Amino acid sequence: MTAVLVVDDDPHLLRALRITLQAHGYEVTTAADGQSALLAATQHPLALVILDLGLPDLDGTEVLRELRTWSQAPVLVLSARHGSEDKVAALDAGADDYITKPFGLDELLARLRALLRRTADVDVQPVVATEAFTVDLGKHRVTRGGEDIRLTPTEWKMLEVLVRNPEKLIPQQQLLSEVWGPAYAKETNYLRVYMAQLRRKLEADPAAPRHLLTEAGIGYRFVP
Repeated sequence: MTAVLVVDDDPHLLRALRITLQAHGYEVTTAADGQSALLAATQHPLALVILDLGLPDLDGTEVLRELRTWSQAPVLVLSARHGSEDKVAALDAGADDYITKPFGLDELLARLRALLRRTADVDVQPVVATEAFTVDLGKHRVTRGGEDIRLTPTEWKMLEVLVRNPEKLIPQQQLLSEVWGPAYAKETNYLRVYMAQLRRKLEADPAAPRHLLTEAGIGYRFVP
């Protein structure tokens, strides 16, 4: 079942969206303010977020920026703000789509389906091969020289984040947040330890890695 987080301070709208989405087969979590939304996002694996901008404690764009430090779940913004500046700010903060209030439920559902299709297209599980090792993201399998390499769940998650973003520099904070959660965003020593373990298992020469690279003081990069 597709998990959706709905964030809005209007209890009537929140209830209506929960009932409608559940009737269409979605698993729904709700939050009435920004802090509750961020907490819920860390506690539930989400396929999609519906986010109101006018929240009582935090502006929706603040919630969105914080969410984007560890989550890539698509976000559909709901807002009574019709100005193009607000739309641009939300999209720049990481929103995937924007719908203004009042809106029709049929349109909302259509936009959700479109976002989920787009995500499904991105999430086609590839096999990524390097000279030293091969990662099958769909089967959660890593091989080196034809032999299966056993990774711990944490090693796998760290490798997965990097492999899904080839050539892209992943900042330390983002990697920590995606693997361990936002509370660990400053624990850079975790990254050094686990990266060393991955290199020992996967690189032909762990002391001179060719695929799992460090950008000193900034982050890490996977080069196929």
